[in-house]
Amino acid sequence: RALLWLGPVYLAGYLGLSGTWVLLALALWLCWGHNRRGKRDRLNAAFALLEDEREAVCRGLAARHLPAWVHFPDVERVEWLNKVLIQAWPYVGTIMEKTFKEVLEPKIRAKNVHLKTCTFTKIHFGEKCPRINGIKAYTKEIGRRQVTLDLQICYIGDCEIHMDISKFNLGVKGVQLYGTLRVILEPLLTDAPFVGAVTLFFMQKPHLEINWAGMSNLLDVPGINVMSDSLIQDFIAARLVLPNRITVPLKKNINIAHLRFPIPQGVIRVHLLEAENLVQKDNFLGAIRGKSDPYALLRVGTVQYRSKTVSRDLNPIWNETFEFVVHEVPGQDLEVDLYDEDPDKDDFMGSLLIGLVDVMNDRTVDEWFPLSKTTSGHLHLKLEWLSLVNDQEKLHEDKKGLSTAILIVYLDSAFNLPKNHFEYSNGDCGAKKIKNNKYLKKMEREPSSFVLLTVGNKTQKSKTCNFSKDPTWGQAFTFFVHSAHSQSLHVEIKDKERDSALGTSVVCLSHLLKDPNMTLDQRFQLDHSSSDSFIKMKLVLRALNVEEPDPQRVKAGVSASKQGPVRVMEKSGNQQKFVSPPEDPKVPPVSKDSAAIESLTKKDSGEDLDTKDSSAPAPSETVAGPDGAEHKQNPEHCPPSAPHNGAAAVPTLPVVQELRLAPSVTSLGSLPSSCFELSSSNLDIHNGTEMPLGEIQLTVRYASIRQSLVVLVNSCRNLVPSSNRGVDPYVRIYLLPDRRWTSRKKTSVKKKTLNPQYDEKFEFFESLENVKKRTLDIAVKNSRPFISQERKELGKVRIDLSQEDLIKGFAQW
Repeated sequence: RALLWLGPVYLAGYLGLSGTWVLLALALWLCWGHNRRGKRDRLNAAFALLEDEREAVCRGLAARHLPAWVHFPDVERVEWLNKVLIQAWPYVGTIMEKTFKEVLEPKIRAKNVHLKTCTFTKIHFGEKCPRINGIKAYTKEIGRRQVTLDLQICYIGDCEIHMDISKFNLGVKGVQLYGTLRVILEPLLTDAPFVGAVTLFFMQKPHLEINWAGMSNLLDVPGINVMSDSLIQDFIAARLVLPNRITVPLKKNINIAHLRFPIPQGVIRVHLLEAENLVQKDNFLGAIRGKSDPYALLRVGTVQYRSKTVSRDLNPIWNETFEFVVHEVPGQDLEVDLYDEDPDKDDFMGSLLIGLVDVMNDRTVDEWFPLSKTTSGHLHLKLEWLSLVNDQEKLHEDKKGLSTAILIVYLDSAFNLPKNHFEYSNGDCGAKKIKNNKYLKKMEREPSSFVLLTVGNKTQKSKTCNFSKDPTWGQAFTFFVHSAHSQSLHVEIKDKERDSALGTSVVCLSHLLKDPNMTLDQRFQLDHSSSDSFIKMKLVLRALNVEEPDPQRVKAGVSASKQGPVRVMEKSGNQQKFVSPPEDPKVPPVSKDSAAIESLTKKDSGEDLDTKDSSAPAPSETVAGPDGAEHKQNPEHCPPSAPHNGAAAVPTLPVVQELRLAPSVTSLGSLPSSCFELSSSNLDIHNGTEMPLGEIQLTVRYASIRQSLVVLVNSCRNLVPSSNRGVDPYVRIYLLPDRRWTSRKKTSVKKKTLNPQYDEKFEFFESLENVKKRTLDIAVKNSRPFISQERKELGKVRIDLSQEDLIKGFAQW
């Protein structure tokens, strides 16, 4: 073996080659070995987790390695199903081996003349069966005649498959596959088998890793391994990833065309506006930091767009618009990744994941989103949900050049295609005489055809049907339409072998407008082809419509519209009356960086509710209280202190029954504890004087679109000074039981004031289920000098989040 390894070195010296070639070959061999060892180690680690999941979990794996049912209660752990799979796997493996030998092997041999010697020499699917890590069932978001399940598939297989092609041995020895497989049972029937058809597809590209064997080991060579893995993933995506589906009918005579190609649920229009405070990635000699050249990658499913690159700017402005077709909601998300463009490798600058369910419900979202997986940075997006409507009045041309409609093309099949483009010329039969018999035999073969579909400047290509004059494609395509009255669909059928046109057709979209349903389902005559050559398609045109949000519906997203003025409740005896707060012209405007109530409107999840006082000039926020009632507040015009008659200002309530107050306790020496709660609707809390105890105004809600708890510290009032020199108050926040210094949130310090105005926002990125188990610990503290005898803590309050409706949120003193 040593002589064998030294052979290339001796050969390089014998031929007089440079030593650089030897070093290059050595580096390539080392990289190949590293890739092989990495794959083997990952496979062994996955096997260890599969063997004893309990021990692996208890050992404290990273959260991203834990199965989904640990994090999300709506994802059910189905161990009974995994036990059934373990018992049935040997029989499934036997069926698959028979399928490979009797079905797949003949098909591979028929693909190409060089594959006629293809033979499977070993087929063994191993002892490890696929595992279902969790199942999530949807009931409320779907129709009554279907069942939708999301299966989180994990296959860590020890399968071994070998095949010989012309004395070359190729093989696979171990596979890892992770992904979310959606299963739709539709339609539900009243008679056996009770389900008409089963539809299967992956929501996103599954993660696939193959451990090669034999000559296939060459695919692990650096550079080739990335290309080979991406080709295999693209092959799977073209058949099993949205919008592609596999539909299996379970009952005879059932039409599955509308199940395989349903009309999309809508279109998401993304306005990529700007970003701020991005991280610096460019550097000179590893020390001098410079500005970055950011660009954005936006993805929904398999469709990806790239924005332009803004050179040397950490606060880039793009002002670009992208449109995505959304096929499945819930399920599909908008993914945004920011990168710094470099000559060698682009640096990652942060990412963002937005659930499209909330955008669909809110219709329009215009917010600053914090970037995750980075230290700083916010991204400003405006998202519009466009529903698909069957209304020709909505098909007016957009002055900004945006799409006004969507064209859905269901490409079915073609009939009587010519064998070659010489056989027919402009529709007239004219056989061409070719003297060479070899070419004549090739011309007489059935065509391998594919279709090019073009609308405007976008062209899409179908799959290729080999050796058939009556090909059946069975695919769906979508196109954005800017002017339905003037644009056309261009169809061209081409032969893959000779790259020649077998027929063309042009369909004006204005013909669809003559049909009340804007639909055409028919055969279209092919031009430049035989007189009896047709192509069968179904064309569906739908207008894009931005619906106005329902003013009575509580928004589930992260935006709330500004509406009428603030109203506070003033108490006098047993009677209550509503008064408008006095305006304070000295209060500075809210800036974007301070993340004040303006941020609650555009970054946090406020409520979109109507106000009766529509003529009020001053804007305000609409926030829902803990009991679901509507509250109005305006931090810019909030009174700096409470009224002198001892009344406490509370949010407006239609019927005040019970309001949970969590006041700050200003005198730590007079009370044994500073953490307590009071439940009353008409309490005046005093500390032995005519003035009420200090209070803090908080706005708390859960932003479902960002999966975070948002705490907005608005202001404090009536703080009791801890010394004669005054106090410099700030607010400290913990999400108990986490008391780590790194998880502490802290506002800025306000100098020499008893009524500080903060308007600062803090976020805790936790799931709603975890937040419901936590307690919010908020303390108002004095920024005292070092080694000072002054009291540091001015008051504290704890809020049990399990008792609050965090989706609606609450805002109160």
